[in-house]
Amino acid sequence: MSTTERPRILVVGGGYVGLYAARRILKKMRYGEATVTVVDPRSYMTYQPFLPEAAAGSISPRHVVVPLRRVLPKAEILTGRVTTIDQDRKVATIAPLVGEAYELPFDYLVIAMGAVSRTFPIPGLAEQGIGMKGIEESIGLRNHVLEQLDKADSTTDEEIRRKALTFVFIGGGFAGAETIGEVEDMARDAAKYYKNVSREDMRFVLVDAADKILPEVGPKLGQYGKEHLESRGVEIYLSTSMDSCVDGHVVLKNGLEVDSNTIVWTAGVKPNPALSRFGLPLGPRGHVDCEPTLQVKGTDYIWAAGDNAQVPDLVGRKAGNENAWCPPNAQHALRQAKVLGDNVVSGMRGFPQKEYEHANKGAVAGLGLHKGVAMIVLGKTKIKLKGRLAWYMHRGYHGLAMPTWNRKIRIFADWTLGMFLKREVVSLGAMENPREEFYEAAKPAPVAAAKTEAKAS
Repeated sequence: MSTTERPRILVVGGGYVGLYAARRILKKMRYGEATVTVVDPRSYMTYQPFLPEAAAGSISPRHVVVPLRRVLPKAEILTGRVTTIDQDRKVATIAPLVGEAYELPFDYLVIAMGAVSRTFPIPGLAEQGIGMKGIEESIGLRNHVLEQLDKADSTTDEEIRRKALTFVFIGGGFAGAETIGEVEDMARDAAKYYKNVSREDMRFVLVDAADKILPEVGPKLGQYGKEHLESRGVEIYLSTSMDSCVDGHVVLKNGLEVDSNTIVWTAGVKPNPALSRFGLPLGPRGHVDCEPTLQVKGTDYIWAAGDNAQVPDLVGRKAGNENAWCPPNAQHALRQAKVLGDNVVSGMRGFPQKEYEHANKGAVAGLGLHKGVAMIVLGKTKIKLKGRLAWYMHRGYHGLAMPTWNRKIRIFADWTLGMFLKREVVSLGAMENPREEFYEAAKPAPVAAAKTEAKAS
């Protein structure tokens, strides 16, 4: 811990906003002006737009994460959680991964906790569902899907085989559509190496409560994305939702029932629920209520941005929409983090705050190798792209948006190698329980254990 008398800037969360805000603050600060402390349960930041490609094996999972200590060498990195904040005393309670919780004083506070999966009390979901918010879930999904192909290839039981080869995805936004597109691509490739499994044996189902998928790119490109996925054999059910999935038996509101070992949940996100314990003003959906300067309303030493913040969209409001808010996406998070970092330094020095204002530049989505949709906004002109060109836009935009040149180079190297080498289709499912085999080898045999107990008695 730092024992200096310098003011402390406490950054709660090491995700996109936390990482970029801390970098910006450290860059703008004078030497010794303040201590920057970043607290997060993980020691790395995950670039979430690349999770579907990591699940498909197009990118190495280590290249999708950015180690905080390496990128922020001048900051204190604490691996743990902030459980409570006492605003009167300006003290945060830190619960480390191991050991007792302790208090940490601060002078300035940045709330960058991001979002968590938005779930509903659906029977079976907690036991059967797979999320797509972290790299662990992404790699777990990849190993799980390939393991299902192994099962189906090795069994003669038709019921087990059908359940293994049915893949259900709930949620048709960016995360859901991109993930099913990438995973279907991978499964199609992998099937070439199985004698008893073909793409025709598999069933991919995409479900969304809305009446369209990919709403972020507009209705026309969303319709194109739907038709494209359907042309690849994906069943899409809109304006419906899942009622239950106990033991993998999926029941939809529209009456469809299927048995599946793979239920992927990507039906939106919600602000981190821990925010409710911090005593901050929250909006109707649980976001921290912020001024256009990203300062938390009613404070002059707390800032927030990204998925956990409710930030007025000044561009939308100038256009006449009085209730416009910035959507929770990486485009806004990156730009908000820079303004937030500048404002923290300005606030520390007693200078005026700058308002955050950014016009939407469009959206891009990949639907598998060489497939995608993109909407580019240039002033009042919207350029709509689809197919291979949109896929290049998707990769180019996110490749350049990836933090640090180290990770950018690794990502582009993965893609370059992928042009010449075949996709890896090996499942490393044992990674989830790596000690199981050793335990089986090392545990006492039942007879030997009984003899040992008899001698002892």
